[in-house]
Amino acid sequence: MDTLLSEKNRAVRRSVRAFCERELLPIAKDLDQETRFPWEVVEKMGKLGYFGIEAPKELGGAGMDPLSYVVVIEEISRICAGLGLCTSVHNGVVVHPLLTFGSEEQKQRWVPALARGEKIGAFCLTEPNAGSDAASIEATAARDGDHYVINANKVFVTNGGVADICLVFSRTDPKAGSRGISVIIVERGTPGFVVGNLEDLSGMRANPVSSIRLYDCRVPSGNLLGGEGMGLRIGLAGLDTGRMGIAAQALGIAQAALEESVRYAKQRRQFKVPIANHQAIQMTIADMATQVEAARLMVYRAALLRKAGKPFTQASAMAKLYASEICSKVTDMAIQIHGGYGYSKSYPVERLHRDARVTRLYEGTSEIQRIVIARGVLGE
Repeated sequence: MDTLLSEKNRAVRRSVRAFCERELLPIAKDLDQETRFPWEVVEKMGKLGYFGIEAPKELGGAGMDPLSYVVVIEEISRICAGLGLCTSVHNGVVVHPLLTFGSEEQKQRWVPALARGEKIGAFCLTEPNAGSDAASIEATAARDGDHYVINANKVFVTNGGVADICLVFSRTDPKAGSRGISVIIVERGTPGFVVGNLEDLSGMRANPVSSIRLYDCRVPSGNLLGGEGMGLRIGLAGLDTGRMGIAAQALGIAQAALEESVRYAKQRRQFKVPIANHQAIQMTIADMATQVEAARLMVYRAALLRKAGKPFTQASAMAKLYASEICSKVTDMAIQIHGGYGYSKSYPVERLHRDARVTRLYEGTSEIQRIVIARGVLGE
């Protein structure tokens, strides 16, 4: 695995792991139980460049490569998946689209604060009647002079409760179908910008997921990202990178479950020996380790393709599909190894199992990933 990483990538891993074990590990359980977003840790992460992983240094970012991008998210998620989710979404589907499609003025205005973690970003696509079918969004953005007037009801917005800068997908031309969707940057505090109640989720409880509603929200036309009608193109480009981040998140969760299982198996004694001596446990751990390593190779392959400037849509979808699927399997096996204790909140694997499940849903369900992969394989 490490043969795919440069010495710089490995140094990033060591640094992020040390930070997370020092700053996040002691409070990870409390964050989950209290449904709390750790601002005190986020501030330190911002200074270390974790919110601008690939943003250029001249815009306040860390200037890292795609491999470091997945390594950072993997390591944060290994300790606190909710904060790993925040980091992935912020970097992958907010900062990346701004850097790729934003004008120079837009980059200078919004990227530095995002890259330094002074402001948190959100990707506002999902609606009550539009999820996997993104082209069915009902939000509207009507042109009124040099402004857009936006009305929207966005749901399940990751980072929604703390987001300062939102990429809002809206219809600027209701008659143009999927070609009439655009992305408009909306800042928290704009009149008509309303944050809904936080979702009471099963897992990822350190992330403030909420709805965001816009009521006749007037936004300058200069906040249009790319151009009118480019919404789905921007969204798909962002999701290609974002899915790689979610794959890395799932990988981090699975790695944590494996490590907890090995630790427990060496300590827990049954039939007068550690349960690690029993072949049934050994077989389970062997399967877990193999699946985690296979997922890691797929995630790193997608990152390497992106780094080389090669098409990576299919590789990213494969990595997200496989890593999220084995994440659920590995965390389930971790509970089985722990026995009844695995079902108790006294052990981390219970939380890891809850966190794992949603990785098969957001930024494209496993079924959507299979559609993306099939289209690539069939050459459509």
